Amino acid sequence: MMLIILKYFIYFLLLCITCILAINYLRRKNKLELELSLLKNYLATVETTLNSVRYGNLAKKIDSEQFPEYKAISNTINRMIETLYDREQMIIESQTELRNQNRFLQASINSLSDGIAIIDHDGKIISASNNIYKWFGSNTIRGENILDYINILDEKDLYKLKNNEISIKNSPELSFSADCNELELEDKKERFVLVLKNISDQKEIETLKEDFVATLTHDLKVPIIAESNMLDLLLTEKFGAITDKQKIALENMKASNNELLDLVQIVLETYKVNSSGLILYKENINLNSFLKDIILEMQPIAAHTDNNLKLNTDSDILINADAFQIKRVIKNLIHNAISYGNAGSDIDINIIEKENEVIINVKDYGKGISEEDIKKIFQKYYSTAKKFRKTGTGLGLFLSKQIIKAHGGDLSVNSELDKFTEFSIILPK
Repeated sequence: MMLIILKYFIYFLLLCITCILAINYLRRKNKLELELSLLKNYLATVETTLNSVRYGNLAKKIDSEQFPEYKAISNTINRMIETLYDREQMIIESQTELRNQNRFLQASINSLSDGIAIIDHDGKIISASNNIYKWFGSNTIRGENILDYINILDEKDLYKLKNNEISIKNSPELSFSADCNELELEDKKERFVLVLKNISDQKEIETLKEDFVATLTHDLKVPIIAESNMLDLLLTEKFGAITDKQKIALENMKASNNELLDLVQIVLETYKVNSSGLILYKENINLNSFLKDIILEMQPIAAHTDNNLKLNTDSDILINADAFQIKRVIKNLIHNAISYGNAGSDIDINIIEKENEVIINVKDYGKGISEEDIKKIFQKYYSTAKKFRKTGTGLGLFLSKQIIKAHGGDLSVNSELDKFTEFSIILPK
């Protein structure tokens, strides 16, 4: 009997244990399902919030009190959203400031009398100021090639323009100069700024000035020549005998008169070069005898300062050139050597013959020319004469340079202060 009772007791005990285990399992299952449901709802809220942030709603936040179990995570996400909001405000402020600066810069550019265009390495217009639109006569020039609107007069490379004259096809009545410089940008893309300057008024004033000077010099030339003729009559005693002192005075007057006539002639010739170009009448010239004749003509002037004109060649070299114009250049260089060289020193005139060219050097041993003056010495109206209390138009070397360039050659200078000055005429053979 006891065994039966013990057997049933064990069965009952096992049943109780099973029931307890079942109840605990159900409780854990329900709790887990509740937690999973809560986590699912929280993740859905996080997803909704992040999608709102993604599409620009940075005011969206997660209510940390709604999900106290995930409060720490909610606060972290909310702080991230606040940081994004602060950064967005900074970006908006920076963009607003950049837009204002851009408007100010554009307004400043548009207020300039010059026209400014930004172009790429293919010449396509990226942006432009109001004057460019006005001069080009179009409001749709972006993306178009700048060369469709301008003509470069000397056919220079577009990207190497440095105050070169150009014309604009839609503004033919105006004259322009152009300057192009590369922009140094961090993106390393090749872009250039092209500045166009309206020089119409400047050219008109220059033309009026040249016309005035030409008229004035032409009118001055007549009485100077008349005075020169009268001095010749006096020197040849056509009106009676003159004393030695009177002869010296008249000869000095004659020399001064000739200098004045040369100055007037240089001004007049410069005007002719500018207005109609230089017309050359070329012929074959024996350079050796040609230079000897010039030296013979200039020797009396050199004698006043005891300078010795030395021709250091005996070679018979032929060149094809305008004798009158080349003579003008060489005489001008010798005259400058006499004026600025040391009194009593030699003035060397050398000829160097090369395969395709001939070089004529005129070298004095005097004051020399500074590097600063060398850069400007061939410019129109620039003269160093005033530094040495001498008279000069600043046109002699300018005209000489134009004459040699018209012959297809070049005129250059090399100098050291207080040592020497050497001008080189380079002519094609």
